[in-house]
Amino acid sequence: MKWPQAVPMNQAVLPRPDSAGDHSGVVRVVIPYTDPATTRAALSAAGTLTRGLNASIALVAVQVLPFPAPFYCPSSISEHLEARLTELAAGCTTPVDATVVLARDTDEGYRQVLLPGATVLIATRKRWWRTREEKLARALTRAGHKVAVVELDRSGVAA
Repeated sequence: MKWPQAVPMNQAVLPRPDSAGDHSGVVRVVIPYTDPATTRAALSAAGTLTRGLNASIALVAVQVLPFPAPFYCPSSISEHLEARLTELAAGCTTPVDATVVLARDTDEGYRQVLLPGATVLIATRKRWWRTREEKLARALTRAGHKVAVVELDRSGVAA
């Protein structure tokens, strides 16, 4: 039996290059949605890092659906997630494309939606143990993506 693959809620995956050698000059940065505070910090860092560049930011949220549940998302939940992502994107000076992806597993959801070798920016709080964001960064690095991690101090500011 083959498991269902990750499916974007709006049936549109992240912008794909027209050809294998896309040299459009646009810097594409993907920011995984983890929680509002760390995602806001990642968007702020991405805006700072891409200032003056022709850049676009893709904000990706993976909604995990457990196996017994049907593979669809009720409209009330999707509207809530889209509103949350739009609210976070509004605070960024760089254009942001928000995408919600349905998947059975978080890592698999990101693997399905990201381009090979995508540039990913993840913010995490500074802890002595490995955080969920650091585990995601490690999984994406193993999958062949370029990942940058921004560590936040206790007040939520980039350290």
